[in-house]
Amino acid sequence: MATWIDPNLCINCDACLSECPNQAITDGSDVGHDTYYIHPDKCTECVGEADHEQCNSVCPALCCVPDPKIIEDEATLANRAIQLHPDDAA
Repeated sequence: MATWIDPNLCINCDACLSECPNQAITDGSDVGHDTYYIHPDKCTECVGEADHEQCNSVCPALCCVPDPKIIEDEATLANRAIQLHPDDAA
């Protein structure tokens, strides 16, 4: 599943912003949100980068959670990571 930021839980602390290896997280203003937002087309759930989502590991509000509306398998996430970071693919 893709990761999303639950707006009911987000405290806008900014902890997740710098942790994302794909720069998928924004302050939400670009999509009309009042809280931080993860662009699903850039989220790889940190596949290929870490063993778990980095945003979730630093979130004090535990609001970075799986999005039940966007179900993706590890192969899809890995392919997206390669597309986002082609120079890292060996």
